[in-house]
Amino acid sequence: MNVKLKPLREQVIVITGATSGIGLATARMAAGRGARLVLAARSGTALGQLVNEITSAGGSAVSVTADVADEASSAAIAARAVEAFGGFDTWINNAGTGVYGRVDEVSVADMRQAFEVNYWGLVYGSREAVRHLKQSGGAIINLGSEVSERAVPLQGAYSATKFAVKGFTEALRMELEHDGAPISVTLIKPAQIDTPFTVNAKNYLSSEPQHVPKVYAAEVVAAAILKTAVRPTRSVFVGGGGMLMATLGRLAPGLTDRLMERTIIPGTPSGRPPRRARDQSGLDAPTEALTTAGNYSGHVARSSLYTLATLNPAVVGAVALGFGLLLRSSLQGLAHRPARMRGSRGGHTEKALHIRLEARRGREAQVEGLVRDILSDVQGEAATGPWFGVRLSRRVFGIFERFPDERGRRAHLSGPGAARLMAKSNALLARPADISRLDIIGAKL
Repeated sequence: MNVKLKPLREQVIVITGATSGIGLATARMAAGRGARLVLAARSGTALGQLVNEITSAGGSAVSVTADVADEASSAAIAARAVEAFGGFDTWINNAGTGVYGRVDEVSVADMRQAFEVNYWGLVYGSREAVRHLKQSGGAIINLGSEVSERAVPLQGAYSATKFAVKGFTEALRMELEHDGAPISVTLIKPAQIDTPFTVNAKNYLSSEPQHVPKVYAAEVVAAAILKTAVRPTRSVFVGGGGMLMATLGRLAPGLTDRLMERTIIPGTPSGRPPRRARDQSGLDAPTEALTTAGNYSGHVARSSLYTLATLNPAVVGAVALGFGLLLRSSLQGLAHRPARMRGSRGGHTEKALHIRLEARRGREAQVEGLVRDILSDVQGEAATGPWFGVRLSRRVFGIFERFPDERGRRAHLSGPGAARLMAKSNALLARPADISRLDIIGAKL
């Protein structure tokens, strides 16, 4: 793109969805770098707090309480930018919402509403930005996702909206380039990011959803967004894990399907009760919570070497020296199979399971705590017992559990204790849990 963009300190930047997660992290970072801001969100109280925070620190910001799903809101946001600052230089379409649930269980009405916000809200904002920037020039930055490239189970509706965002953004870019318009168009594709997304999403699961690692901080995305606001960029993955998953999906789609089925489906339910009723989600109403972080309890990466290299070609040579570290970090973040299952099944003999858990270095205490939590989960399982949790060595733990028949064992493997183990596997275990099915031939208890 032969488009010249201003330094951040000379820019007026519009940010939608500015009071939470990535939008909030971007607003704070941009203000700290001297940009003047036009902040939009449905959460009027949180907007007021954010503007006060920025102006009290010496920054410059105004707000517009707006729902991007309403087409008239985009014109109101632009009008506020013109009124306060004479216009704007960058428009960031960040506002979005999520839906968790199987595609045959999520209501069509909720799917449509997700499109109203994630797709149509972005379309309205982009068209309004084009109308203003065709003469003065600037940047349109659209928030897609790693799921713009590879859909994920239990987020089918959300994935569909982000596929649509990618298609719209690519078409818009080509049309503007054909016309010679001085506008750069960027698609940002974050990996799993620790934001309130999982807390605020419409949730059809039986427990609160959570991310499956590798997970990055919202500030990693904010830094990438602001880099593309001054350097025209076609698209960028934020987090090497997302890039690797998308690449694997193209090279080995069947293998990727199975990997995601075995990790994301059991790993997404957290086992914790939902924080709010289904009809009180962020899809239904603003939350007014001014926070960047979400409910992820594992390690949150504060940088991405892959993204840094992508956005700074001049330092690629130096980054190449650290490519081994990048690859190692990315592979560690990829979800391994939560469990390796082997042994007999069926028949009328009493059944048992022996589970071997090897903790990651430094996570031994957390794995011991996980074993104790699993015990609390299985207390309510009438067919599970006796049950023993043991330490086999400093880093290796074991669980032995007995069942009257195969039906009881299968019920346990689909119960809350097993779900908790699958959800914590990647963050806490050095390798997949080794689960052996056993037939009981004799016992003394």
